[in-house]
Amino acid sequence: MLLRSLPYLLVLVLALGINFFLPRAMPGSPLLYILGEEVGRLSPEERQRVLVQYGLERPLWEQFGLYLGRLVRGDLGQSFQSRQPVLQIILERLPWTLLLSGTALLLSSGLGLLLGVLSARYRGGLLDRTSFVSAVLLDAMPGFWLGMLLIALFAVHWPLLPVYGAHTAWANLEGWAWVLDILRHLVLPALTLTLTSLAGLYLVVRYAMIDTLHQDYVRTARAKGLPERQVVFKHALRNAALPIVTLFMLGLGSLVAGAVVVETVFSYPGLGRLLYEAASARDFPVLQGLLLFFSLSVVVFNLLAEVLYTWLDPRVRHAEG
Repeated sequence: MLLRSLPYLLVLVLALGINFFLPRAMPGSPLLYILGEEVGRLSPEERQRVLVQYGLERPLWEQFGLYLGRLVRGDLGQSFQSRQPVLQIILERLPWTLLLSGTALLLSSGLGLLLGVLSARYRGGLLDRTSFVSAVLLDAMPGFWLGMLLIALFAVHWPLLPVYGAHTAWANLEGWAWVLDILRHLVLPALTLTLTSLAGLYLVVRYAMIDTLHQDYVRTARAKGLPERQVVFKHALRNAALPIVTLFMLGLGSLVAGAVVVETVFSYPGLGRLLYEAASARDFPVLQGLLLFFSLSVVVFNLLAEVLYTWLDPRVRHAEG
């Protein structure tokens, strides 16, 4: 287990360096976004005092060393803009991203699995052709474009659903009225994210099932007179599950980071929207904290996917043994 974790630890260490230096490679000084137009009227002494206040007067390698030292103590620093701890800001936004991305992941996984199995079973039929063309079309659509199309249809042409935020501001709702308000705000961003992530799993399931349904053991099961539902879902799907499980675990890894574009289009107050706001304001501590959080989640779930893959496939266990 330790040997298997080493490449992931190296990736995480490399990601730490990239997460620190990448925001600082962006054009524009954070002082411009902290002080606004006042930054042009500062004397050299006042400018130096502000740089010292935010820890920006030191050389980059020294700032990186201080960042690593704070990170060891579990301190992600303070936001340049709000002066709040970065960890607190991330934890405040995290539930909205988990709600949005978790809903989309469950819907896209369930629909992708069901449609993929049915397409493979009835290959060449109307359902297979319609699903395949729709999946390819959805896969080619950028998320922001699909989101704007849904806004035009369901918020402008037919004003049925809200398009801004996660709940109605200043409405003072409670109980079920508050829950329903959150669900109404969730519909369009979750639908956008579901449709844009559905095609990948659908295509993997379809191709895996087409290959499995032509195996000898499936023909043997049919020759024994087993019901077709049992042949497809018990014998074929179980053996085609490896790439499906792997793709699902990778989807879990990108759960917290996969909604950046959709959250920005719908102004949904999750981590994706926070990343956009921090990048726009050159808020280095928040950017570093978010990128580290995203990197950590991807690395952990990739490691879990590898462990799960080994557990599910005896051939991998025997090869490693």
